[in-house]
Amino acid sequence: TKHLHSYAKGRKSGAGPWMWQRITGLALVIMTVGHYVWMHYNPTNGHDFDASAERLTNPIFIGLYLGFITIGMYHGVQGCWNIIRDFKFRPWISYTLIGTLVILAFIFLGIGYNTVLTFDPLKP
Repeated sequence: TKHLHSYAKGRKSGAGPWMWQRITGLALVIMTVGHYVWMHYNPTNGHDFDASAERLTNPIFIGLYLGFITIGMYHGVQGCWNIIRDFKFRPWISYTLIGTLVILAFIFLGIGYNTVLTFDPLKP
């Protein structure tokens, strides 16, 4: 129990990010299966542009899409961050890679949010 107790202490234990990686992974599996069953297994939902555009006017679907984007981005960035840390680069290389990763994550998160929140089916 001494080892388990010391593992849960402090910010440097890594227990928090480890747990969030598992939680977001489970959420992504549930959301992906739900998406597949709702959108692809059910042929009455429609797979054309008009059906997709109609879904993007529904606040529930907008919330689901934004959640999917956010959780997916967090999970992917955290996984890449862990891979970078595993290589044990020199500190300046690690900081540069992690900084670049975070900047790119915010850019792509912004693109995803912008796409969902400003979608207008009438724009060419």
